[in-house]
Parts: sequence; structure tokens; C-alpha cells
Amino acid sequence: MSKLVAPHGGKGLVCCLLEGKALEDEKKKAAGLKQIEISSRAKGDLIMMGIGGFSPLNGFMNKANWKSVCEKMTLTDGTFWPVPVTLDISADEAKTIKAGEEVALVRKGEIMATMKVEEVYEMTEADKKMECELVFKGEGPDSEKFWEVAPEDHPGVKMVLAQKEFNIAGPVKVLSQGEFPEKFPGVYMTPAQLRAKMDERGWQKVAALQLRNPMHRSHEYLAKIGVEVCDGVVIHSLVGSLKPGDIPAEVRVRCIDTLVDKYFVKDFVIQAGYPLDMRYAGPREALLHATFRQNYGINNLLVGRDHAGVGDFYGMFEAQEIFRKIPVSEDAGKRLLCDPLNIDWTFYCKKCDGMASMRTCPHGKEDRVILSGTKLRKMLSEGAEVPDHFGREEVLTILREYYSSLTEKVEVKMQRAASGSTM
Repeated sequence: MSKLVAPHGGKGLVCCLLEGKALEDEKKKAAGLKQIEISSRAKGDLIMMGIGGFSPLNGFMNKANWKSVCEKMTLTDGTFWPVPVTLDISADEAKTIKAGEEVALVRKGEIMATMKVEEVYEMTEADKKMECELVFKGEGPDSEKFWEVAPEDHPGVKMVLAQKEFNIAGPVKVLSQGEFPEKFPGVYMTPAQLRAKMDERGWQKVAALQLRNPMHRSHEYLAKIGVEVCDGVVIHSLVGSLKPGDIPAEVRVRCIDTLVDKYFVKDFVIQAGYPLDMRYAGPREALLHATFRQNYGINNLLVGRDHAGVGDFYGMFEAQEIFRKIPVSEDAGKRLLCDPLNIDWTFYCKKCDGMASMRTCPHGKEDRVILSGTKLRKMLSEGAEVPDHFGREEVLTILREYYSSLTEKVEVKMQRAASGSTM
């Protein structure tokens, strides 16, 4: 019997992905349905609903659930959920779709799912701004001038503001996992697959390291802390789309493979990938990361400095603090059961002669090599020399090879945390 944490929502894994004859029949039906082109973000959300990663969700949210999630971080039935999962359509499309109708959801020519439309609702500019205020606005330096800066500099806010005029809601039948199983064999895993792998090892207390950047020494240190205090660690990488300037998943996976091969005891670590796009929602996204990790069988999320942050929109440890502010239902099935494993700011200290944190190192800033994914990307994109102890040489070789292959220069903006100026 599995010792792993139960899936979120109290209903087991809610998987909307069809198989066998049901899949073939639905594909035939979908070919004759009205087609709705969806975004890359919606494609990732659909796949997560298909494989059970977004349990207990079985479709895109109606307006009542959208509003409740924005304002209260719960669905209308009281189940914890931190970030809206919605599907936008144009005003012209909204005129042609009625509640009760079935439509096909398509991404770049591939029918990803069918949906039984239960609601078509308008998203006014005021609605979009409310979502941005409640979900994306943090407590960092840029939050004081949020509407001056965010529409141009916050990729999550830009995404919401660019959404079309209406949303459609309803349950989905998912027909495809996209390119992920073939593109990332052995890394991309469904919750059921990862749970089976951890069950084989007898794991019960498991930590996840969220990654969207190549692993540098701080990431490695966080993962090894997780190994020390848990049965094992899942290095869980986002393999969906990122903002311009971020490093592609294929390159990041190679880097992790190299690190795991040379610097970890393999019995205590699993590399896995999941198909979402980043929302860059900072603290709220940290909660989303914990929520779907619970579905993967993980009950601890490693949360360090500026988790899922972008620019200077969030406080350094706001993603840790938000876990203390979330609603707690009397119904255990509706609660978030994946806890944060909070780690202070980490770095390499020359005087300590090793990796350390603000809690363990008594030395000054001048003795520390400040590590961050943004800082590493900026140095590599500019051809600058990477300081000693910033990353493993085997990983840096892969990254230098990637940057030397680019035909256009990548501009990387530095935030205060990445530079170490706020230490």
C-alpha cells in the first residue's frame, strides 16, 4: 500500500485523459466540432487536467470559481486552489458558442481536447485588472508602482491583460499529452507514473525542487538538504514554455542529468518534468507548485529565495510567508497537504569553504558568491566569466555550448535579488 500523500481534493487522481476505444471515438467526434484555438498556457493546463496533475479540476473554471480563487484561494466548494485556470475566447467566438454545446480545443493543428461548454462569461478590463492585483501583485519594490511597471515588465500580468474578451467553462475530455512523452522520455511523467516510481522505493516523505533554470550550486544545495531530511527528492522541472531569454527545457534537462550522474546518490533522487507554462505569479505560483506536487505524491516543496518570482515584484521570502496565510478547511481532503520546506538565502562562502545560508554563515557579503539563475543567464549571454563555485564545470560547459549556438543576443534583466544587492 502506498505511503505517499493523497491527491489534492479528496477524490483521488481526477484524470480527464481518454484511452483506447473511448479516445478513438472522441477523436472522430472532435473532427466534426467547432474548433477553438487555445494558448500554450491552456495547452499545459489541459494536459495537467488530463493526467491528474490538476486534481480535482476536471475542466476550465466558471466565473464563480474564477472569482473565488482570485479573492479567497478556494473553489466555491471550499477546496483550496491558488491560481485561476481559465480558457479565453474572442468576442466573435463568444457569439457563436452556446452553453450546452461541445467544442474542440486545438493547439497549432492538433486537437488537444473536447469541452462541454457550461458557461460563456465576459472578462472585462476591470476583471482582468482584478485578477492581476490579487494574483500577481506582491510586496516587493515594484509592487509600489505596480501599474506603471507590470503591464510592460511582468510576463504573467502581460499574459492576463492580453487575454481575449470572454472565457468559456466546462468539463474536458483530453485527447493528447502533446509532444512531451516523446520529447522528454524518462523525464516527463504523469502523477501515476511518478507515484509508482516512488512507491517502488518505499518513499513516504518526499521533497520537490521546482526548477525553471539550469541547476546551479544553490539548487544543488537545496536538493541535498531535501535528501538529508526526507526519504528522497524529486528534481521537478517545468518543460513547458517560458519567457524570452529563459533557457529551453532540453538544455536544462541535460544539465540536471549531468549533475545527478556525477554529484548525487541516485537512490535518493528522481529527475522528472511536468508540462505547464510558467505564470510567474511568485507567492501564488509557489502555492500552485505545492498543490499539484501533492497530486504527484510529494508532501514537501523546497521554497528558497524569490520562488517563481520575476523582476522585483515580490519580497525575497514572500513565497514562504504566504503558506501561513492560506485558508484551512475543516475537510482534510480540501486542504493543501504539501508543506513548504523553507530554506534561507543560500550561497557559496569562501571563508566557510562551502555552500551555506544566512542562517549558517557568519561572514560578510564580500566573502560570498551570490548565486542565481538570472545572474548566471546574464553572465553566459554576455560571454562573461562565471565566478568560481557558481556552477559545476560540467554544467557550465553545456550552457556555454548552448549560448554559443544562438544567432541573436539574449537580453537578461537583473533584479535586485539576483544581483545580491538586497542581502
